[in-house]
Parts: sequence; structure tokens; C-alpha cells
Amino acid sequence: MKKNIKKIIIPLLVVVVGVLASLTLFKHNFYFNMHDDLQMMRQLQLEKCFADGQIPCRWVPDMGYGHGFPLFNYYPQLPYLFGQVFRLFGFVFNDVAKLTFALGIIASGVGMYLMSKEFFGKLGGILSAILYIWAPYHSLDIYVRGAMNESWAFVWFPIILWGIYKLVKEGKNKYFIILSLAISALLLTHNIMVMIFVPVAALWTIGWLVAEKNWKIIIKLGLSGILSLGLSAFFTLPAIFEQKYVHIDTLVTGYFQYHAHFATIYQLFISRFWGDGPSAFGVNDGLAFPVGHVHWILAIIVTILLVVKIIKTKKIINFDLIALFAILVGTMGAFMSHQRSFFIWENLPVLEFVQFPWRFLTLNVLGYSIAGGALVYLVKEIGWLKKSIWQYLLVAAISLLVIIINWNFFKPIHSGPMSDEEKFSGEAWRIQTQAGILDYLPIQAKDDPPSARNSLVDVVDGKVEVSNESYGTDWAKFDLEIQSTEAKIRVNIFNYPIWKAYVDGVETKIYVDDNEEWGRIYIDVSSGNREVYLKLNNTSLRNVANGISVVAWLVLISYFFWGKKIMNGRLT
Repeated sequence: MKKNIKKIIIPLLVVVVGVLASLTLFKHNFYFNMHDDLQMMRQLQLEKCFADGQIPCRWVPDMGYGHGFPLFNYYPQLPYLFGQVFRLFGFVFNDVAKLTFALGIIASGVGMYLMSKEFFGKLGGILSAILYIWAPYHSLDIYVRGAMNESWAFVWFPIILWGIYKLVKEGKNKYFIILSLAISALLLTHNIMVMIFVPVAALWTIGWLVAEKNWKIIIKLGLSGILSLGLSAFFTLPAIFEQKYVHIDTLVTGYFQYHAHFATIYQLFISRFWGDGPSAFGVNDGLAFPVGHVHWILAIIVTILLVVKIIKTKKIINFDLIALFAILVGTMGAFMSHQRSFFIWENLPVLEFVQFPWRFLTLNVLGYSIAGGALVYLVKEIGWLKKSIWQYLLVAAISLLVIIINWNFFKPIHSGPMSDEEKFSGEAWRIQTQAGILDYLPIQAKDDPPSARNSLVDVVDGKVEVSNESYGTDWAKFDLEIQSTEAKIRVNIFNYPIWKAYVDGVETKIYVDDNEEWGRIYIDVSSGNREVYLKLNNTSLRNVANGISVVAWLVLISYFFWGKKIMNGRLT
């Protein structure tokens, strides 16, 4: 009984620390200003898709200024799937957004604990977890930027590293499954974070393969990668190969050019400024980018202790290399955020899609948090603080210090009461329907519309009576009484592959008029009483991607029923 209590008390403490960092997120009927203030809207759109049977959700009806929008064909939706679980329990959208943020904070700490304790023991694990949760950039993602997906990437980073290590070290099938799920989760969480994290994961994998000399496990690692790609294929394949259907140039021009968003040494390591303004060129940012004083000071201390330990023992073991790797990852994350890294950005064009160099602080947080946990291991190896009580006191002191120093960062700067009704009506609703319209504007739209649509259907030419208008997430229908010989009808939905129109059940051609600036759908209809139905169909690629994911998920699910013997026979 006592052993069971000891097993859960430290993970439970990680949860408590995560809850402390999320306290204001548990307040009801309370909302706060954030840069990406579309969390409630995205959750609403996903719920409408589910209610309408559009699974997986790709096209949302209310965004794009009411003209519809291929949001979830390009924007990962996994955090909102977790949010939908809260909706099933009856939480309002306001609370769902905050609880999803809070769940991400807590889960990231648990993931870091699992990873770090493998190398630095439970005390090292909890110290890493607390540093990870209470890093200033972690708070910036949530309480200032409102970056739901990026904040959830923090959950998967340590779990992926842990899964790679355990699979290489032990080769057990459960770690094969965990790693596959974690990689697919990251793919379904944030596109840019995948790009930033892949080099770290690759080096980590190579390092452990060399250390363990377990070359046979490469097959399992490869299959894990293939399975994760299959599980997430329904999203990743269209997101990559259907970019030609939308304007992606808007993601890397104007405000989103990386040149204007490097952080300074002062901002990274010295400043205690905290604000919710914009990132700007030069030093006049309204946004803060601190690494965290405790974090970088600990990284220096761990580096010094690592040198002392190696000199004293005259040997380097794997745990030393892990600490060194973590320090290098953290330092590289800070370096990539600074102007000095410009030559790398200039020579790797793909980095322009990162948009903001300070996004690399996610790696800084990851690396320095792991390195912080190494402190406990190093003081023991050097021969200091041999008694457990001193080790506990050291971890407690550092944990308390980081929480106190960063406490004021972990709460909104501007907040107030806000109900779902207020957020989903009036000017607030208009702003949300327009926000982000340039991110994935369908390619046939030469410009974004200046105002919301007033109706589903407009008569461009001919004498027509329109009635019985209705629409869902990926369909629309209406009746026409056409008194002229022919009529040209405009449907105020962006044209996007593959919208199809049916007049009295017969498919008719849709097009975008030559004079059309906003890429809306046009159809020509002959005289008489007509029933018109429009439906967004899958492209061939989406059908293939959906099929791959269905097969992958069936393979995964079948493993839990009858696949263990097969896995043991073929993969070990």
C-alpha cells in the first residue's frame, strides 16, 4: 500500500503544480484577451461539423466572413477534439477553451516527468516538469498569444523523446504504440512545431541507436513512423499536397515575415517586461520573450557541474550526454530566436513558414527543463548532497523559486466576464467570422470580401424568386422560381475543390465569373421551378488519405484484440 502511494504522490504533485499554473483558467464566465482569439469559434465550427456528419471536419460554415472556409483541411484540430470531450460533459464554449488550455499545461508536465525521471530519477523528473510548466514562454503561448495548438505541442515533445528511448532500450511493443500515437498527435497538433522538432528527435534517435547498438530496432522505429503517418494521413496529406488550392503566400508576407521578429539578448535573458502587445521590428515589442532567469542560470550551473563531474570521474556516461544534449538543444533554441541566426534562416527557405523566430523558444524550454532535472543527478555523482533530505530541499527550493519568480506571468493581463452568447453575437461574432480569412483563402478569390454575406443566394441575371434557403457545414440548398429563359445565380460560398451543384438532382457546372473578385460560386439555370443542392465532395487525395487513416486505425485497434502475438512474432 505504501509503495503504491509513493508511486502516485510525485506524479500527483506534478498535476498540482500544473493546476497552480492554470488557476485563472478554471474561473467560470471569465475570458481574457489573446492574440489568436478564435478558440471558441474553432470549437463551435468543429462541433457543427460533427453534428452535420462531416467527419473529418475540413470546411467550416461561418468563417471566411460567412462564405465558408477550408480551415481544418490545413489547421490541425487535435486540441479541439480534446475540447469536444468537455463539450460532451456540458461545459460552455467559454469554459471549454480555458479547460483545454489547462489540460495541455498539466499534460505537458506529466509528459516531461515521465521522460526526465528515466534518466535523473523522480526528483530530477519533478524538477524538469516544474521548469517545463512554469517557463515564461509556456505562459506566453497561453495567456498572451492564445496559441492553443502550439501550447499543446509541449505535451508531445517529451513523450516522443521518452517513447524513442524506451523503444530503442527495451523494444517492447507498448512503446511502439505509445511512440506511434505521440508522433501522430504532434502531426495533428501543429505543423510548424513538427518542422522545428524533427531535427531534435532525429538526433536523439541516432544518439540512442549508437549508444545501445540496437540496430535491429530501426525496423520498429521505421514502422512506428509509418503507422503514425498513417494515423494522421487524413490531415497531413491534404494539408501538404492541397496547398495549391489556397493562398499560402499570405502566411509569409507582411507582418508574418521572419525578418522583423528576432529577439534581442536583453529580451531573452535580462528583461522582466511582460506585455500583450504585438511582436514588432527592433526592440519596441509589446510582447515579451524571456527564457526565464531560473532556467538559464540553471543551465549554466548544470554545464559547470557536468564539467566538474567528468573531470572528477574521468568518464562520460549516457546521462552526461543527455544533459549535454539538453543544454545544446535549449541554447540552440535561444540562438535561433536571435538575429545572429539570420544566416541559417536565409539559407533554409522552408524556415520562413515558422514566421516568428522566437517560436524556437519552445526548444529552449524543452532543453533547459530537461537540463534542470540533471542537476539532481550531478550533485549526487559529484558527491555533494548525498543525503536524500538535502536533495529534496534543493528541488523544493528551486521549484518554489521558479514558481514565485514567474507567478505573475501565469495569469491574463486583461480579462473580464464573457458569456457564450456575448462572444457569438454582434460585433464579437463579426470579428471572429472575419479573423484569419487570409490564412487559407481559396485560390480563386483574388481578394477577401470586405463584409459578411447578407444572403446565401444572389440573382446576378434573370427574373428569379429564391426561397427555402438552408445550409450546413459542407452543403447548401434552395429553391428557385425562374420566370426568365435563363438565370445566372451566385451562391455566396467560396469555390473550392470539389463543390458540386445539382439542379433537380442533375449535376450542373459551377464556375467563378470572370468579374468575380471574391471567388464565389456561380451556376446557370434554365426557366422553371428548380431545386438546387450544393455539396462539398472529397478530392481523390482526401479519399485516399481518409482510407489510409481508416486502415491505420483499424490496424492499431486490432492489435489490442488479437495482434499482440503477431507483433511479438514479427517485430521482435
